[in-house]
Amino acid sequence: MQKILFSTLLLTSVSNLYAQESQPENLPEMVVTATRTEVPKNTLSAATTVFNRADIERLQAKSIPELLRGSAGVDVTQSGGYGQLSSVFMRGTNSTHVLVLIDGVKVGSVTAGITQFEFIPIEQIERVEIIRGSQSSLYGSEAIGGVIQIFTRKGTESQTPKVTLDAGGGSYYTQRTAGSISGKLNNSWYSASASHFDTDGFNVGGGTNQPDKDGYKNTAVNARVGHHFDNNAELEAAFLHNEGTTLYDGYYNKTNFVNQVSSIVGSLDVVENWRSTLRLGQSLDQNDSFFSSNNKLASRFDSTRWNASWLNQFTPSENHQFVLGSDYRLDEIDSFTKYVESSRYDVGVFGEMHSRLFTDHFVNASVRWDENQAFGDYVTGSVGWRYNWNYGISALANFGNAFRSPTFNELYYPKDDWGGGGNPNLKPEESKSYEVGLIGDHNWGKWEIRAYHTDIDNLILGWPAKNIAKAQIQGIEAEIGTEIYGFKPKLTMNLLNPEDKTTGQRLLKRADKTLSFDVSRSISDFDLGATVIAQGNRPEMAYMPDFSQKRIEVGGFMTVDLRSAYHINKNWMLSAKLNNLLDKNYQTVNTYNMADRNFFISIHYNN
Repeated sequence: MQKILFSTLLLTSVSNLYAQESQPENLPEMVVTATRTEVPKNTLSAATTVFNRADIERLQAKSIPELLRGSAGVDVTQSGGYGQLSSVFMRGTNSTHVLVLIDGVKVGSVTAGITQFEFIPIEQIERVEIIRGSQSSLYGSEAIGGVIQIFTRKGTESQTPKVTLDAGGGSYYTQRTAGSISGKLNNSWYSASASHFDTDGFNVGGGTNQPDKDGYKNTAVNARVGHHFDNNAELEAAFLHNEGTTLYDGYYNKTNFVNQVSSIVGSLDVVENWRSTLRLGQSLDQNDSFFSSNNKLASRFDSTRWNASWLNQFTPSENHQFVLGSDYRLDEIDSFTKYVESSRYDVGVFGEMHSRLFTDHFVNASVRWDENQAFGDYVTGSVGWRYNWNYGISALANFGNAFRSPTFNELYYPKDDWGGGGNPNLKPEESKSYEVGLIGDHNWGKWEIRAYHTDIDNLILGWPAKNIAKAQIQGIEAEIGTEIYGFKPKLTMNLLNPEDKTTGQRLLKRADKTLSFDVSRSISDFDLGATVIAQGNRPEMAYMPDFSQKRIEVGGFMTVDLRSAYHINKNWMLSAKLNNLLDKNYQTVNTYNMADRNFFISIHYNN
């Protein structure tokens, strides 16, 4: 740990020696998810990471898990290559402790309680906002570790239609095609796009004797249309649909999936300094799984989530903003499995304040009341403070509590012949989180370091599920980026100590150390880049031949990826990426192989 911290401080010092000329000051980046309204990122105390479309294209990411790998406070595990089960752990909390939104609509499975990040088509994404730390006081259940909001592509401000085309291929007979058109007609905007991804894949293993290729197909369409009225009111509708097939190894070996998110949102100025927004949405998560022995349909789990939210934003002055709002969600399940209950609702009411005090101090505070059909009432709150000093240094502190309502599987799954099943007496998981940090923004670059502590009670473990565990999670996140002779390096470090207090052991599936280094450089018409990710080992429970379980460790690893792009002219670009340059044989989930050395080449057009 000391060596990693020393390396981070050393990079800071070296960056000062090679400081570049001061660049013109840019407008502050705006963030929506941290307060549910648009505010400048440099006024927020919450830990925030943003990937925009330019970042996605620069990194040449082919999936959401690939994009998130190595991010501050984020750990990603994958059971193989593209289309294989992926889990996101934020700040050491469970993968079920991350709330995921697409265009403001909550998504994910109501049975398993996770979002299938591996199926979300990255070609349809404009922006990803990651807010780390407790966020239940704004969003309700599940936001113990944080919130990830994905924004699909939106129309441009240009009256001339913008067209993009993308086609490419690479290892494992991987192919990708995508295209979009967007623009503006007077006070209306529109966007439409489509994509298809297809790969033969490789044998992911999974501890089974099924030496076949595990392929993946995903076809997606996305559309958004909106209108701005003369009285400053706006109306917008959005639709994202994708479907496909993923193959894997095990008792089941194929899943046909359908994911869909649709929404309509309207906003208007009720009076001066009071803007009201109403959003209605629906998300679908449908999975049909098939037996490996005869390819017959084995199970069906179709989740439907109906969402409604009403936000009222009050801005009495430029230094103060208040939000009052309410959310309603109805979760439904349709399955071959006869759940004890097939639907439940949750209603929440919340208030939030974002204020500037004493010139350079910013305060965020929020409180929320939820009524959940499964367990009743719950109240959460949070408060954050940030001080922007004149010398480019910012200090911050955050506190918040959060909860997670048990899933349909944990509550309502029918009793089976082995004594498993749901437990209707489960209590919600509860957490308290504390955080302090420092941020630097200088002519030579930017840096950030945060330390956090989270206590979780009523952890749900076992089958049938029981509230039997407590956890204590401590961690440090650090980032630093600069520019040296045209090179733009960025170093990210995660140190984690996630402890199960009932056993004294580290929580399963988390890596305790992650170091990520990315560098990019533009030379004439060429863009060059490299990413290095190193992770420590992670504990897991493995099944032995006698069906008993044994605690094991999945080994650590280091991977190196290279990328390049050639701008043929202002409209055309050729790009290439080489993943796992060192041909490392590694796993992030026990017995599930990750891809060996592989490449992808593509050509892009935009007008």
